Amino acid sequence: MSKLATINRRLFPQHLFHGPQWMVLGVNNICNLHCKMCDVGTQQLDTNFAVNLVGTHPLHMPMELFRRIADQTKKYYPTAKLGYAFTEPLVYKYLEESLAYANQLELYTAITTNALNLRQKADMLVNGGLNKLFISLDGPEDIHNEIRGHKSSHQRALEGIEALLSKKDIPISVFCVITEWNIGHLERFLEELKRFPLEQVGFMHSNFITQDNANAHNLLFGEHYKATTSNIDGIDFNAYDFDLLEQELAVISQAKHSFPVTVHPHVFSKTDLEQYYLRPEQKVGKTCLDVFNNIMIKSDGSVIPAHGRCYNLTIGNVYEQELNQIWNSKEIGGLRKALTKNGGLLPACTRCCSAVG
Repeated sequence: MSKLATINRRLFPQHLFHGPQWMVLGVNNICNLHCKMCDVGTQQLDTNFAVNLVGTHPLHMPMELFRRIADQTKKYYPTAKLGYAFTEPLVYKYLEESLAYANQLELYTAITTNALNLRQKADMLVNGGLNKLFISLDGPEDIHNEIRGHKSSHQRALEGIEALLSKKDIPISVFCVITEWNIGHLERFLEELKRFPLEQVGFMHSNFITQDNANAHNLLFGEHYKATTSNIDGIDFNAYDFDLLEQELAVISQAKHSFPVTVHPHVFSKTDLEQYYLRPEQKVGKTCLDVFNNIMIKSDGSVIPAHGRCYNLTIGNVYEQELNQIWNSKEIGGLRKALTKNGGLLPACTRCCSAVG
C-alpha cells in the first residue's frame, strides 16, 4: 500500500481515492472435494464463510454478469486483477469463455483451485491467457487425500501441474493450510514439490472463528457486522502437536529450497502457536488491508467486502450499481471506518488470513 493510500486509510477510510487491487470472483457455488477444515466440505452451511461461498443463485455466474464486471473493471480500474477464487473455478461453466473475454480486454486473471481437474483444463488456461495460478494442497499424497476426501486428488493435482508447466511457464504458487492432520508431514510435502519450478509455497495457519469469539464480537458489532463460527467443525485445536509443529517450522524456515517458502502469519514458537490456536481473542495481526484493497462479487451480482472470509455484508450489486459506486458505497465505507476506529481489526477478525502486521 502506497504512502498516500495509507494516509487515506487512516484519516478518511469511508472514502478511498484509490481503486481495488483485486476483484475476487465467486464464479460458482459448487466444490468437487470435501475438505475436513472447510465449512462447505463439512456442510456447515449457515456460517458466513459457507453463505459467502455457496449461498447464492444461480449456481454459475452468468456470462452476461462476467462481461459487465470485466467491462467496468477495464473502464474504472484497468490495473485491478480478476481473481477466480470461489468456490471451485475449474468447474465454472463459462471458464473458457470468460478467460477469453478478459484476455481480450487485457485484464490480469488468476485462478485459485484445488487442481483436481487441472490436467483436463491445462490447454484452456493457456489459450485463455491465464496470468497466474494458485493451488491449494494439504500435504503429501496420503495426508492430502484423507483431508480432501478423495483417493486420487493429490495425484491428479500433481499431474495437472506437470501438464500445465509442459505447455507454458505460467507462475504457479502452492498454499497449504496447517491442520492437526498434516503436522509432522510438512517437510515431506516440500520434498514432493521440489521437482516443480514453483513461484512460491506458502504455509498458512488455520483461519477460524470460535463460538466464544463470535459471541464477544456480536455483543459489540453484531447489529451491522454479524459474526458466526467459521471452519471449526470437526477440528480440535487441543489435538495440535505444538512441540512438533514448532520443530518442523524451524527446520523449514532454516532449510534451503528451490522456491521461496513462507509461513503466514509469522507464528513459529510453541508459545505463539498456543496463543494463536488456543486464545483467538488475542490479536496476532494488527490490521486488515484486504477491505481496503479487494471486493468479492458473487454469482448473483451481489458484492461483499474483501473475500469469502469476510462478513456477509452486501455493499452493492453489479446489476444495480457501477463498480466505482460500490467501491465507495456507504456500507463498505462504514466497515472501513469501524475497522480503523477499532485499531484495524474487529474481534472476529483476529484469525483471518487478512489480519497482517
